Amino acid sequence: MAACGPPGSLRGALGWPLLLLIFVFCFACEACKNVIFRTPSNLEADKMIGKVNLKECLQSADIVRLSDPDFRVLDDGAIFTTRDVVLTDEKRSFTILLSDTKKQMQKHITVLLKHQKKVLRKRHTKETVLRRAKRRWAPIPCSMQENSLGPFPLFLQQVQSDAAQNYTIFYSIRGRGVDQEPLDLFYIDKHTGNLYCTKPVDREEYDVFDLVASASTVDGYSADASLPLPIRVEDENDNHPLFTESTYSFEILESSRLGSTVGVVSATDRDEPETLHTLLKYSILEQTPRSPGLFSVHPKKGVITLASHSLDREVVDKYTLIMKVQDMDGQNFGLMNTSTCLITVKDANDNAPTFRQNAYEASVEENTFNVEILRLPIEDKDLINTENWRANFTILKGNEKGHFKISTDKATNEGVLSVIKPLNYEETQKLILEIGVSNEAPLTREIASRSAVSRAVVTVRVQDQDEGPECHPPAQSVRIRENSEVGLKINGYQAYDPETKSGSGLRYKKLHDPKGWINIDERSGSILTSKILDREAMSPKNEVYNITVMAIDRDGRSCTGTLAVNIEDVNDNAPEMLQNYITICKQKAAYTDISAVDSDEAVNGPPFSFSLANTSPEINKIWTLTRVNGTAARLSYRSDAYFQEYDVPIVVKDRAGQSATRTVRINLCDCVHPTQCRAASRSGGMRLGPWAILAILLGVALLCCVLLTLVCGVVGTRKEKRFPEDLAQQNLIISNTEAPGDDRVCSANGFVTQSVNNSSQGFCGTVGSGVKTGGQETMEMIKGGHQTLDACRGGGHHHTLDLCRGGHLEMDNCRYVYSEWHNFTQPRLGEKLHLYNQNEDNIRAADYVLPYNYEGRGSPAGSVGCCSEKQEEEGLDFLNNLEPKFTALAEACVKR
Repeated sequence: MAACGPPGSLRGALGWPLLLLIFVFCFACEACKNVIFRTPSNLEADKMIGKVNLKECLQSADIVRLSDPDFRVLDDGAIFTTRDVVLTDEKRSFTILLSDTKKQMQKHITVLLKHQKKVLRKRHTKETVLRRAKRRWAPIPCSMQENSLGPFPLFLQQVQSDAAQNYTIFYSIRGRGVDQEPLDLFYIDKHTGNLYCTKPVDREEYDVFDLVASASTVDGYSADASLPLPIRVEDENDNHPLFTESTYSFEILESSRLGSTVGVVSATDRDEPETLHTLLKYSILEQTPRSPGLFSVHPKKGVITLASHSLDREVVDKYTLIMKVQDMDGQNFGLMNTSTCLITVKDANDNAPTFRQNAYEASVEENTFNVEILRLPIEDKDLINTENWRANFTILKGNEKGHFKISTDKATNEGVLSVIKPLNYEETQKLILEIGVSNEAPLTREIASRSAVSRAVVTVRVQDQDEGPECHPPAQSVRIRENSEVGLKINGYQAYDPETKSGSGLRYKKLHDPKGWINIDERSGSILTSKILDREAMSPKNEVYNITVMAIDRDGRSCTGTLAVNIEDVNDNAPEMLQNYITICKQKAAYTDISAVDSDEAVNGPPFSFSLANTSPEINKIWTLTRVNGTAARLSYRSDAYFQEYDVPIVVKDRAGQSATRTVRINLCDCVHPTQCRAASRSGGMRLGPWAILAILLGVALLCCVLLTLVCGVVGTRKEKRFPEDLAQQNLIISNTEAPGDDRVCSANGFVTQSVNNSSQGFCGTVGSGVKTGGQETMEMIKGGHQTLDACRGGGHHHTLDLCRGGHLEMDNCRYVYSEWHNFTQPRLGEKLHLYNQNEDNIRAADYVLPYNYEGRGSPAGSVGCCSEKQEEEGLDFLNNLEPKFTALAEACVKR
């Protein structure tokens, strides 16, 4: 227990009372591990001499005492000198007493300071200083107060190296504040390692200085690794907070709810963040005009909100707030600043418009319109010339007939009541209108829930006026039966005098009658028919016949009306056929549709009935009629009908029994398209005058003379006639026979004619063969008509094909020269060739015949001789189905 006693050096300094107390504690406490520190003989004040582990000795200690007043211990175990201490002896010790009052436990630590005088020597050049890799020659973290008042130079701390115990060590520093800007702010005593600051420092400019300390021997050898030596500048509250703007401007709607955000103010502080120096608090210093509790501000966020329901633009439209911000969380010793906040109150429609009076009166003369009769002023406290102030007027009651209109005067905001439809005093002498007013913008919810629409009653008195007759209704109607006799009298247009409610004394005059069918009685207004009325003659048809009538009173005043005459239809029109000439191509169609129309009304019109009139049995045998619909029928013919024109009489009857017989001329033609028969039909239906007939006769006589002259000349000069040069290129084979028989003809257009006899009818458009008799060649041609197919034989073995023209002709008329034959056949063969080289869509066929004089080998047509491959008994039936053979033959016959 002797180790617990104080050393002899402390007896005189502490005195016996304190020593006695320590001895008492020592007898009741337990000693912990002793701590030894090696220190220099001279110790400066506030110098750290070492650190002990207090927790290791007593974890729960709540009282720490030191037996030597020259030293003090911190909570972390660091031991500092309280004043300058000189160690005269080699050893000095003191005791740290630890106490736990709750557990009533005590422990102590004995600290021994040793001072050993040694002679420092210089390091031999070959001697190395031992370095420990983990050794830290360690000053504690250092800080200094900004804007320090000194005295300067100000001691900061001491830097020491363990190598200083054995060698002479020199200390040095570098970094910002030493050899970098700001220069010469810090320096170090190279012998003692004491670090000093030469002047005050502003933390907002430099918050930390990262110095690097070095320890070296006399000969410049580094005794230890460089030591980072950060010096932190501790903040001082030397900066006032500043608002981001000197003046803030905000707006808020006057109808805003409680707690609505007005705006946000903010401020900044240059002092150290997250400290009391920058912990800002916002508040409102002053409000102008004064309205306590109208606005509030969040102390931390600076959000200004509405704190009252009494915000009213019509009372105050602008507020000025003086905002205050203070650091140190708003403590009285904190620094502060102010700013101005201007708040503009925006208008809301929280005031309903009201009429200045509840009742108004106005007057207007009858029969006047588009005139202003009254102005209704209103009052509204909202902002002028805004949608919250501008008024909308509405006539709520009394304007069911649309006589009035109310509008808003944009300049004065008054309601302008006008008459837009004439009033009649005889019908109404007084009207009561109820008018409401509202704003263009809707009222706020609170105002709309507790206030109704402002209303005013307007009494309008109608003033009597002497007026003329009145045509009412302006349009009147009568009915007259079609084809009525002239002079029929019926009631017409009737006007009246509104004053007397009578039509006596009025005169009537007809202003407009489209066809002059009607006369009007001047005194009674009755109408008389002046002509036979024809409903079908009106344009447009089936419309009413309008007459304009004027009524005039004794004073010359007048009115105008319309009398609509409805003409009742009479079945006076039989159905009419739409077609009178029809061309039927027998190859394409076996029938044709005919239709009819009736100009009468529908009750006297379709459905129609169609039938053949009593005609010859031949027509009834060939043609038949079948019904298609109510206005059309289908006219069909037998398949063995001849190619010619037929006159078919048809009876058409409407539903009321009115009928008519029409003869339809039908051209049954051997064609593909009706346009092929159009020229023939035109010539067939042409009527010639006497001069035209005379001209034709003269032309025929002249032609006969020319032909006779040519024949005589040819016979006299040449005995043998040959084909022209161009015909020789057509590859036709000259044959002395007409095989396969006299009743079949190979047509130039690909058709086979019917058997021809005296009673049959056939179409002849065929080409005869060239024949050779006695050295003379003749080309002959069949032209069509009733003709017995006999050989027009001359003499010897000369053979020809007779021409069929619808009558018996002499043999001499059957002969034609080559030019006539060529002019007849050339266009027909070209047309046939063009049609059969196309498909149904009129697109050129893929196997279009090429214009070669020589077909080459492998032609699908084979031989171009249509009759050479057939025997007489086989006939020419293959020509009914046109094949490539016909295409090749037709091409060979076409002159290039």
